[in-house]
Amino acid sequence: MSFTGISANRQELLQIAEAVAREKSIDKSVVIASIEEAIQKAARSRYGADHDIRVFIDPRTGEMAITRHVTVVPDEELENEYAHKSLTEALKEDKEAFVGKEYSEILPPFELGRVQTQMARQVVTHKVREAEREKQFDEYKDRVGEIVSGTVRRVEYGNVIVDLGKGEGIMRRDQSIPREAFQVNDRIRAYIYDVRRETKGPQIMLSRAHGGFMAKLFAQEVPEIYDGVIEIKSVARDPGSRAKMAVLSNDNSIDPVGACVGMRGSRVQAVVAELQNEKIDIIQWSPDEATFIVNALAPAEVSKVVLDEEEDRVEVVVPDEQLSLAIGRRGQNVRLASQLTGWQVDIITESQDSERRQKEFAERTALFQEALDVDEVIAQLLVTEGFTSIEDLAFVDENEIAVIEGFDEDTASELQARARDYLERETAEQDRKRTELGVEDAVLDIQGVTMPMAVALGQAGVKTVEDLADLATDEIRGGFEQKGGERVRVPGALESFNLSVPDAEALILNARVAAGWIEAPVVEEAEEEAYEEAGLEDLAEDDVAEDEAAGLETEGGEADADATTEQ
Repeated sequence: MSFTGISANRQELLQIAEAVAREKSIDKSVVIASIEEAIQKAARSRYGADHDIRVFIDPRTGEMAITRHVTVVPDEELENEYAHKSLTEALKEDKEAFVGKEYSEILPPFELGRVQTQMARQVVTHKVREAEREKQFDEYKDRVGEIVSGTVRRVEYGNVIVDLGKGEGIMRRDQSIPREAFQVNDRIRAYIYDVRRETKGPQIMLSRAHGGFMAKLFAQEVPEIYDGVIEIKSVARDPGSRAKMAVLSNDNSIDPVGACVGMRGSRVQAVVAELQNEKIDIIQWSPDEATFIVNALAPAEVSKVVLDEEEDRVEVVVPDEQLSLAIGRRGQNVRLASQLTGWQVDIITESQDSERRQKEFAERTALFQEALDVDEVIAQLLVTEGFTSIEDLAFVDENEIAVIEGFDEDTASELQARARDYLERETAEQDRKRTELGVEDAVLDIQGVTMPMAVALGQAGVKTVEDLADLATDEIRGGFEQKGGERVRVPGALESFNLSVPDAEALILNARVAAGWIEAPVVEEAEEEAYEEAGLEDLAEDDVAEDEAAGLETEGGEADADATTEQ
């Protein structure tokens, strides 16, 4: 766009504005506003940048007016004498003057010089480009999650630039299907997974590797998904190789897997062809986590599933001959199943599970023999009945021991007495170790710290409340660090206690409260007041003592059996 001067033909100005608006698909008023700003900038360059000069172009007639404005301000705020006038000076010329009143005068037309024309062109070009980008952003911001078609405009270092008609999208190398090559002018379908505002304009991020791309392709091929009768609950993909998709039917009369496969596989084959022959496993979603995980590991057969809900981990037991099938090539099957379900999946064989159980049985039997001074038969009976630690036996109801075949009340009472004596000896021994290690008594007063924990902390060099308060979660539970370019496992002070992240965080929080670094949470204070008002101080202390005793663990560090759910 060029400017010959203010005296340019008014109709030509409107025609230029209309042509630009039509070409860029933006509103005509935006173009006119950019021309006004360009001429305003040129006028300030001619008359002085301190002047308040405004330009108005009538969008119907093309009539242009350039005016200079002066605003009345208080005497003490007068800074720019070209755009402002003090109230005292204004009253000398106009008795009705007041702060905020504006005076304007029409400036004469002027011709734009070469520099001013170039400057005006830059202003208009910049404003029009901004308006064009804003329109593109508004056009695509609500289309995230849709499939769009376009033409490949160019390929740069593996990144594909796609002409979408009303905008330009980019598909980065990591968002394309491996071994898939595009040439300029190729037609392409992709999934919009993000639209971002950036300095160079809106970035429309495209993907063919995103799980949503496969889900949307199925929605196009399967009417039941489009209508909402069948839901796609989750998708996991290894682009170009294999994918898993979990589906659920809201109509009991419709099989979700069969509907997605289609007659003789026609529906799924249409999606497979678009995804460069990517193998797709369609499985039925289930609200029962264990059932869903079993389905996700198909085609492998599963013997048993053990869930650890605190850690979001699941241990899956499979027949020995099914191990390689369950893991898949390079761990692909178990990795996709983990992504699909959201659980960390660990796979072991039936023989490994049997060996581990036999080892645990033998260890627990030996523990009961040594701690209770009983023969092997009695120790095995206790383990068989589900007792996993001395604490279980010491604090369980006596009747639960007496009902064991071959036991009576006297036997149960004697066993519990021996168990409590053993725990007392262990506690005394651990207290001696704690004292030798230099761990302060105040550490034991921190809520959540047991005697075995205090010994473990002392062995790790944590001897005061401040030492414990200064630890991070990873320093308690253990974690990984980068050393020499390698990821190295760093053990935690209480790693053997299998504390969850919330438990470790609570321990640190309690230590910081005890150290006086922070104030106790309001909830805890309210609970303490409730205990005091109810006169239950002694009961609270008994609960803490019982928790500490129950927190004792064996040398093997067995996890509580209640922490897992078996199917």
